[in-house]
Amino acid sequence: MTEARAGAGNAGRAGAGAAGRTHRWWSAPWLFLALGLTVTAVFVLFPFLNTVVLSFTDATMVRGGQFVGLDNYQRLGDDPRFWTALLNSSLYVVCVVPFMVVLPLLLATLVSGPGRFIGVFRSAFYTPVVMSAVAVGLIWTNLLDSRGLVNEALSWLELVSKPVPFIADRWLLLISAMFVTVWTGVGYYMVIYLAALAHIPTALYDAASVDGAGPVRRFLSVTVPGVRSTMALVGVLSSVAAFRVFSEVYVLSGNTGGTGGKDITMTMLIQREGTGLSADTGYATAISVVMFVITLALLIVQLRMQRRDGDAE
Repeated sequence: MTEARAGAGNAGRAGAGAAGRTHRWWSAPWLFLALGLTVTAVFVLFPFLNTVVLSFTDATMVRGGQFVGLDNYQRLGDDPRFWTALLNSSLYVVCVVPFMVVLPLLLATLVSGPGRFIGVFRSAFYTPVVMSAVAVGLIWTNLLDSRGLVNEALSWLELVSKPVPFIADRWLLLISAMFVTVWTGVGYYMVIYLAALAHIPTALYDAASVDGAGPVRRFLSVTVPGVRSTMALVGVLSSVAAFRVFSEVYVLSGNTGGTGGKDITMTMLIQREGTGLSADTGYATAISVVMFVITLALLIVQLRMQRRDGDAE
């Protein structure tokens, strides 16, 4: 009887010890994550929820505001500036993303092999990435001005009879900003592609060469399938960046959004409505929420297309 009780006591203590160890095992990871989760909650989750709440109020920069329901969102539908900004940002995505997906891949393919000056070319292509967006905008503003280097070169070559309004015309300004965006970001995505190209077995290229495939055929049959997932990633990243464009249009237009504000983008509209002593914070946050929803929908569509392509393979 005594031995049975002692055995039961030892089993109970062993069970309690195991339970204690299990409890400590489950709590240990959360202790490591506590700091990161706290920072995320304070600087990401709380501001996001606060933005959503403010979008239903008439808050300004100097007062908290009162609940107004969907008035801010109804106001968006009647605001021609919002539709202009949405059109410009959407055009930015449609026009910029294809170049951001294809051009960096071509550059990465050209500079991926061995060569004496390959490092120089890589550095040259990547240099715009580390430059300040404001500095890049000012450089191209001077180059594309009516008396800038580009117009002077076109006049010297007798290709134009009068200066081209690169930064004064409604559509030319938007196209010029798109060009600057591509020029600035192509080196960044080139580095991503270089990492992907390094994982393609050289045996595939050798086999294609033995079969008589030329450079173009090897690119289409070996390189493109090998980096298909990376192309989808670049498409997602560049789409989000293009829809959120700000610096290029802001600097090239001189903070005017083009003639009559016709080149304003979503982020520029948020900046105009949400800054200054007369800021309409509630309306600006409503625009931000709509922009978030559109961006999220864009990401979901692209990720589903990527998954469908993966299942088809």
